[in-house]
Amino acid sequence: MQQAANLDRLSPAELRLLIRQKDPRISTTTGLANGYQQANVVILPTHLADDFEAFCRSNPAPLPLLYRSQSGETSCPPLAEHADIRTDIAQYCVYEEGRLVKTVSSLQSHSSESRTASELQAERRGPLSDMVSFYLGCSFGFEGKLKKAGVPVRNVEQGRNVSMYRTTVCCVPAGAFRCPLVVTMRPVPAALLDAAVEVTHLNPLAHGAPVHIGDPALLGIHDLSRPDYGQQVELQPGDVSVFWACGVTAIEAILSSKPSLAFSHSPGSMFLTDVPDSPSADIMNPLDAKPSPELTPLCFPVSHNPLMYSLVSKAAVAKIRQLEMIIGDDPGQRGIRALFLQDELLRSCLALSHSSSVVITTGFPTHFMHSPPDETDGPPGAIAMATMLLSLGKRVTLLTDRRALEMNRAIVDEAVRTGVLKSAIPLLTYEDEGPDAALNFLCHHGDPSKPRYDHLVAIERSGRAEDGNYYNMRGINIKHLVDPIDNLFIAAKNIAGITTTGIGDGGNELGMGKLKERVQSLMPKGSLIACDVSADSAITAGVSNWGGYAVACGLYLLHTCPSHRRYLRRGLEPAATKEQLQDWTANLPSVEKEESCLATLVRFGIRSGKTGNLAMEVDGLTFHPTHSDIITRLLEATLGSTTQDPPPSSFI
Repeated sequence: MQQAANLDRLSPAELRLLIRQKDPRISTTTGLANGYQQANVVILPTHLADDFEAFCRSNPAPLPLLYRSQSGETSCPPLAEHADIRTDIAQYCVYEEGRLVKTVSSLQSHSSESRTASELQAERRGPLSDMVSFYLGCSFGFEGKLKKAGVPVRNVEQGRNVSMYRTTVCCVPAGAFRCPLVVTMRPVPAALLDAAVEVTHLNPLAHGAPVHIGDPALLGIHDLSRPDYGQQVELQPGDVSVFWACGVTAIEAILSSKPSLAFSHSPGSMFLTDVPDSPSADIMNPLDAKPSPELTPLCFPVSHNPLMYSLVSKAAVAKIRQLEMIIGDDPGQRGIRALFLQDELLRSCLALSHSSSVVITTGFPTHFMHSPPDETDGPPGAIAMATMLLSLGKRVTLLTDRRALEMNRAIVDEAVRTGVLKSAIPLLTYEDEGPDAALNFLCHHGDPSKPRYDHLVAIERSGRAEDGNYYNMRGINIKHLVDPIDNLFIAAKNIAGITTTGIGDGGNELGMGKLKERVQSLMPKGSLIACDVSADSAITAGVSNWGGYAVACGLYLLHTCPSHRRYLRRGLEPAATKEQLQDWTANLPSVEKEESCLATLVRFGIRSGKTGNLAMEVDGLTFHPTHSDIITRLLEATLGSTTQDPPPSSFI
């Protein structure tokens, strides 16, 4: 595709006139009419129109509806003056019974020579007389703004139509219509991802922000060099594949629904509207009619194997960072602030939000002279995370030492009975039974391409030190009480699709190997006790349970953030229902539930970590007022009166 230099200076009306005159310079419209919306067009029999409109409303990212015509209407007054949909697209596709039969440059299929007046009138109605035209937003509309923001538009640079791919993601069906999502791919330098996201987020009618950033295989795309529509666009060094929902999804809907006759634009040859490419009212600040900065999504890496990023609004990020500061309180004066890394909580919550099957492990047998030897820090935080994950539809498995299996099973049963845990969860143990034991545990049939789980969480779990032993904070070796669950975290590093989190308050917990150097130099007995096994995210807290509570609250914030939920659902589902919101809120940690959970542990003879007291305390700190105050503050930060992200109307 090579556009003449002066075409990009013409108005949409001038370009439509050239298209109507069959100007050979215009075959695709990428790079043209910058600053104006472009539109995908689908023309369907009238009896299918209501179903297709419902399909658009259910899938707003790929099918942002700009205008639905009346039956037989060939103009579109809200979008363009003096337009004629029969002539104002450079190339059309014609479908019969769901098959593409030909492409044409006009839908005026007959000459007017030697026709009677009545024949001409009928002919003017022609093939559209009992059909409805749908005009859908197009990503070409934001390419000019990407360039202004300094983001290279590789397809324009390379003189090619944008690459479009059929995915394995299924759209939400409606009536006669069901089909896979189609996406466009534009390479973006990693350093400019936030800029690309912000620019496109501002125009949801041009598909809005990306629906996936990273490895194309996560969308079921296995070869970027073979697009299903358009042309291959080559990545440059340092580029990341960024995918936007695409209006060509509508063509897939035609192919699957098999109407007797239908028309569409040819992919890349769009209808040019007179509508400026401006921010939607959904993302404007009502006080000053400017885009609300706090609603702008930010881009964060979630996984490097496979490469995956996620999106979350600035408002939600600020709240999760507030949670992270709250749990960093150190009333026990253990010096945990020295180990703090910003956004470890956020990254862990994002990875968990994208997960489907989570393993949680806990257990620190610091009281080796007592039976049971475990402490009250760990299980409450594990249960709090589990119940929120279950509420969000995740599968959860609890992993424990064999010596503690029956006790933990009884604790889980009691948590379910008292309403602390949403529902029962399976409990497993792991023992080192050979070189492939970890791989066989984590993956179906030991096949690393088929992981059973996609996230492992360790909270207040004894971590293996550099010398292979396990130490409590007093430097006493408790290896004889600990099963080698660390091996699973080590094996997970080499299995694509499994991410890990460690939560700790001293540096000797599983996963804290990410902070090993800090622990060795800054924590008491650090050179001896420091865990040598790292996790992808290392959450530090004054008490590890607080980290678990914060994860539960962070997951709630992500799933009530429209920017994140839209990205998570590929823009294909409406906002969370009232019932879902109520369920998520009910499954947040609370003072009442956590007090009940701690009371259960005490009844089972489990003691406070620092003092060994069999009492309502954790790490020597009494539940009231210390732990109850932290829980209250976490809930206030999560549910407080600070501005919440309003759900955009195009997402409801």
